[in-house]
Amino acid sequence: MSLATAPAPEQDGVEHSARHHPRVAPAKPSNRRRRLAYAGLTPFAAYVLIFLALPTILAVVTGFFSDDGTLTFDNVTGLFTPTILTTFGGSFWLSGVTAVIGAVVGALICYAMLGTKVGGLLRTIIESAASVLAQFGGVMLAFAFIATIGVQGLVTVILRDTFGIDIFADGVWLYQVPGLILPYVYFQVPLMVITFLPALTALRPQWAEASATLGGTRFAYWRHIAAPVLAPAFLGSLLLLFANAFSSFATAAALISQGSQIVPLQIRSALVSETVLGRENMAGALALGMIVVMVVVMWAYSVLQSRTSRWQQ
Repeated sequence: MSLATAPAPEQDGVEHSARHHPRVAPAKPSNRRRRLAYAGLTPFAAYVLIFLALPTILAVVTGFFSDDGTLTFDNVTGLFTPTILTTFGGSFWLSGVTAVIGAVVGALICYAMLGTKVGGLLRTIIESAASVLAQFGGVMLAFAFIATIGVQGLVTVILRDTFGIDIFADGVWLYQVPGLILPYVYFQVPLMVITFLPALTALRPQWAEASATLGGTRFAYWRHIAAPVLAPAFLGSLLLLFANAFSSFATAAALISQGSQIVPLQIRSALVSETVLGRENMAGALALGMIVVMVVVMWAYSVLQSRTSRWQQ
């Protein structure tokens, strides 16, 4: 009897509590945590707005104005002049070559790392070195190459004086656009290792076992199963390497002091050239061209990444 009548006061208490405490009350802590999360993101959002979004908008907008502040499309139409098109072609060539080399070499390194123990010393060292070397660019990298294989670099002098090999017999190629391939590959390969290794290690052993059970060879497994599955991840990483090389400036600026064979150097020339004045707004038009290329590349990268994430879940 007591068990039958006991719940009655609790139900009354619940109803009484529900009448005086609406169900929206527990949502207050959640909203407070959400506001705290937004507050925590505010410094980073302000940093991105001030040092990324605002300069980008200013750079693009200046491309639509002349030196006296008049609205004009001359700078944008100037992007289609032979000189500028050649400059974009140089950037596409350099970015494409270094991206392909970096992607192939990096993928081979990732494949070799499959034979190492997960969490082992060797894999940990390689992953740590790749994370550091992928960010080792700019003036430091240019100085490292000048000190090593520059005109009076250590390796250059040893090869010339000891073995009679002159790597600059046909000209000092290190300070030209083809000479940028070696420094760019230096940070493209580690970047490929960082981006492609997670996809390669996510291949499920059950797929290889199923292929072997059905009589498939190891080559057949990689050709008909692993390669199609990894193709979006590989192409996405390739596009990321292309974008990385296309937007690089400091290494090229430190090695090439004369000429503007690629777009970032052409922007520098438009801003600081002492021989050709009045081209500051042309730099904005060049920046607009680079942004268009980057938007297309990153859109394709996001599409490929979304396809990669389907089978990694």
